Amino acid sequence: MTKPAKKAAPKTNAAPEPKAAPEKKTAAAPAPAPATPAEKGKLAKAELTEQIAQHTGLSRKQANEAFDAMVEVLVDTLKSGKSVGLPGLGTLSVKETAARTGVRPGTSDKIQIPAGKKVAFKVAASLKGTL
Repeated sequence: MTKPAKKAAPKTNAAPEPKAAPEKKTAAAPAPAPATPAEKGKLAKAELTEQIAQHTGLSRKQANEAFDAMVEVLVDTLKSGKSVGLPGLGTLSVKETAARTGVRPGTSDKIQIPAGKKVAFKVAASLKGTL
């Protein structure tokens, strides 16, 4: 035995609602261009080496090589446990972090975070005064 088909709802012959007149397009202000990293407050390596090249008269390639060498020396010095003083800027140093208990996000389980090391930066007084 099969079920009888349900009848569709009766159609109404109401007049369709009139469409609103389309809005006239005016010359919209151009969308702002996406912000470059420099506009966001971050100076990218390429921009930094470009400025180094302009200030020193070095080529971009030479400025890039000098910057890479400086970063390599900084990392090696910090790895050896020494601090690095950058006159007019501040001091980079390695600090020991103590072991501590933390909370795992999402589960709220308590976990033990081991002791470790971190790089700390202390801003020079001369720079702090100009900011």
